[in-house]
Amino acid sequence: MTGRAGQPEETLMGHLLELRSRLLKGVVAVLAVFAALMPFANRLYAELAAPLLSKLPAGGQLVAIEVASPFFTPVKLAFFAALVLAAPVLIYQAWAFVAPGLYQNEKRLAKPLLVAAVLLFYAGCAFAYFLVLPMVFGFLTAITPEGVAMMTDISRYLDFVLVIFLAFGLSFELPVAVVVLVVLGVVTPAQLREARGYVVVGVFILAAIITPPDVVSQLMLAIPMCLLYELGIVAGAVLKRRAAAA
Repeated sequence: MTGRAGQPEETLMGHLLELRSRLLKGVVAVLAVFAALMPFANRLYAELAAPLLSKLPAGGQLVAIEVASPFFTPVKLAFFAALVLAAPVLIYQAWAFVAPGLYQNEKRLAKPLLVAAVLLFYAGCAFAYFLVLPMVFGFLTAITPEGVAMMTDISRYLDFVLVIFLAFGLSFELPVAVVVLVVLGVVTPAQLREARGYVVVGVFILAAIITPPDVVSQLMLAIPMCLLYELGIVAGAVLKRRAAAA
């Protein structure tokens, strides 16, 4: 009796210890990357500010309104970069914790989806940095009233750019979300095609909410999301056919 009663408790304790171990490894990975990036924090911020500085008139610059901003803002950026760069390790630790409870076919499906999710997030951030930010700042500086000097606070600029990165990074996860819904049987590719018109309207509304109030950034978020939605439908249909054949 005692042995049987103790088994669930021992199993639960083992899971909790395993979870603690995975969390500690994830935290150590983030802190290690953060420590490696700290000496380059100011250089990282200079690279992040380049899309705006390149569009400002001659002599334009960023300013620090708060006394401690020149120190804390680059540190905040380095920590965010550490989280992004350590994301594969964090996802692997989460995967290693839940994988033993999955069936073999679920593992085969989950692995490429996790890899695709990480790569798509990086692609979204790169798209935002190299294409969206230069166009947005070019538009904003062009419409600045005459006689007004555009001098942005470094902390507010960082917050603005991080929101853009998160918006585009998460938006690029749309194909993964569509594939998951198809594979789980929540929707079919045919239903997704029928809902295309509603999705397009919803995407443009979402883009208007989470992007700056200019048409350029809204279009540059909405159009890729529509294309990624179509990509998700195609990928979901292919996986559905393969599952049916198997």
